[in-house]
Amino acid sequence: MFSWFGKVSFVQFTKVSDFAVFLKGGRLMGSKCKGCGATAFPPRADCAECMSDEFEYREISGKGTVYTFSRIDAAPTGFEDEIPYTVAVIDLVEGGRLLAWVGETIGQDKVEIGMEVQVVPRIFEEVEQIKVYYSVEAPGTTWGKEPN
Repeated sequence: MFSWFGKVSFVQFTKVSDFAVFLKGGRLMGSKCKGCGATAFPPRADCAECMSDEFEYREISGKGTVYTFSRIDAAPTGFEDEIPYTVAVIDLVEGGRLLAWVGETIGQDKVEIGMEVQVVPRIFEEVEQIKVYYSVEAPGTTWGKEPN
């Protein structure tokens, strides 16, 4: 499954491989431990609280707040055509954090720590491999998702 995203895992099996399937369909999924109820994003195969290996996927809203951010003016190799760009670490309402690009609905000069945002999964559809990234957008931004 993860080969869809341009990387091939050397692990033959992972309990969270369906995470890639959900992302491909535009769904943000976390996990909930069946043992103690702890939640995580991204999904965890083994609970960080009780070490149980029993979990279920749960869809998350993508709502969150900016924990920190950085504007990139000197890009690493391969990203030179993107500068300047801003990335942000988002604290999700349902728990967990993720790194995302600041999207078009928020000006790069408007990003502030603590501001409310909407995380949106994005797919590069113009390349053979399916590459997913997240963008941070204004609250209420919607995106296409496959039905449950």
